[in-house]
Amino acid sequence: MTIEPMPSKILCVGKNYLDHAREMGSEPPEEPLVFLKAPSALLLDGAPIVIPEGVGRVDFEGEIAFQVGRKARFVPESEALSVLSHVFPLNDVTARDLQRKDSQWARAKGFDTFCPVGRPIPLKDLSKGVEGLKVETRVNGELRQEGAMKQFIFSLPFLISWLTRVMTLQPGDILATGTPAGVGPLAPGDEVEVTIPGVGSVRNPVVAESRPDGR
Repeated sequence: MTIEPMPSKILCVGKNYLDHAREMGSEPPEEPLVFLKAPSALLLDGAPIVIPEGVGRVDFEGEIAFQVGRKARFVPESEALSVLSHVFPLNDVTARDLQRKDSQWARAKGFDTFCPVGRPIPLKDLSKGVEGLKVETRVNGELRQEGAMKQFIFSLPFLISWLTRVMTLQPGDILATGTPAGVGPLAPGDEVEVTIPGVGSVRNPVVAESRPDGR
């Protein structure tokens, strides 16, 4: 399984669940909090998440993610869902200590292997549409996160319309819609699984970095 076409950008929405915003020590944002992950961070089901040496705590963040199906700019909310083509689970792996240290999140969110994604499922194949989608995260089989789109602070149509007032979305681009409460650390030897019931899962082992230079 591959991601085709490769995204020009991976757009992520921060603090889009009230309980997660509060567990991170803040109130919900007044407008969407959007950041980017590097496409080079993409990781497929079954491949290992690599914890880099010396980064401190590394967290899982299970999310509902969508793939853009057509070029889009200045899209009204009423037409927003037509921009999307596929849905899949995504793990927004985060070096938490670096996120708190840096004023920008590119380093904390952008390490290689920090964006595991599941198999994309066409939206047309969803019998009940997108409104009822949920996400669950398990670590070593233990349920750690549960969330649903109905809990979003900013709805999916609003997010798409808002984003296309900022930038052009290209076919293949990925939109990760935020993580629910319950984020927590990963350690080498763990296995983390993010599931969208009725859609699919992405499951990855966690390993420590082993650098080619041996240092």
